[in-house]
Amino acid sequence: MGAVDIAVTDGDRALRFYRDFVGLTEVPSAGDAIRMGVPGRELVVLHPGADRPVVPHTSGLYHLALLVPDRRELARVIGRLAHLRYDQYPTDHVMTKANYLWDPDGNGIEVYTESPEDGTMGMVNGTFGAWDKDGRPRSGRDPIDLAELFSHLREDDRLDTPMPDATKMGHVHLHVADVDDALRFYHDLVGFDVMGHVPGVGFISAGGYHHHLGLNEWGGHGARPAPQSAAGLRRFTVELPSKRDLEDVINRLEHGNVRLSEEADGFVATDPSQNRVLFKTGAARLGTGRSSDA
Repeated sequence: MGAVDIAVTDGDRALRFYRDFVGLTEVPSAGDAIRMGVPGRELVVLHPGADRPVVPHTSGLYHLALLVPDRRELARVIGRLAHLRYDQYPTDHVMTKANYLWDPDGNGIEVYTESPEDGTMGMVNGTFGAWDKDGRPRSGRDPIDLAELFSHLREDDRLDTPMPDATKMGHVHLHVADVDDALRFYHDLVGFDVMGHVPGVGFISAGGYHHHLGLNEWGGHGARPAPQSAAGLRRFTVELPSKRDLEDVINRLEHGNVRLSEEADGFVATDPSQNRVLFKTGAARLGTGRSSDA
């Protein structure tokens, strides 16, 4: 998963939040967009000028999920937010340790690290379950053991240290109007594998990962897109390993009569819930000579 573009009402406030609270670093760039990330990797692109915060009960972003390399870095984030007295919700998903928060406009954020040594989550009898490393059932939504987590911090660690270079966009979770329609788009056409599907919720990925995309109807079945002028998702990015892989995705979308627009660094499609997704390679811009509308 690549960068996520979101609209915000106040660019200066959003910059301070994603830098000082979340721990991302500003990437110098031209234009009005504020680009945040870690050295060598753009992760969140902020577009100032929205006229209102995120509108609830609409399709769009549930959360973007920043994956940090270990428990020490997650502890640093949670400790920093606690020191700054910012609302957060550290949650033990057994196979991951996650922290949830919202930016000042209501855009959802997860910061997490992998912890498969602690157990797993999966589906049994049409519902999701969690089990610890000894096979005992867990809720998958317990509070994190903060004493254990903070034990990974070193005595001389600073809480204001930016997120490390290895941080990446682990997954994106979307509000959609209809999960079945979304799965037809992202599984049948784009080509993600379905990792779990229950009524109103789906998880899909590539390469066997637990999920690169989450899909839910928690904003309401049939939820309408948010007003274009409101804060929220503008697009998210899926990076393909090669030009050939990108060509395959574009060809499937074209055969599925999906309208595409060519942008500076890839091709943008709109899913059935009006969420925009940019497909690109991780390297150079694909040059196919296609017109702006396919």
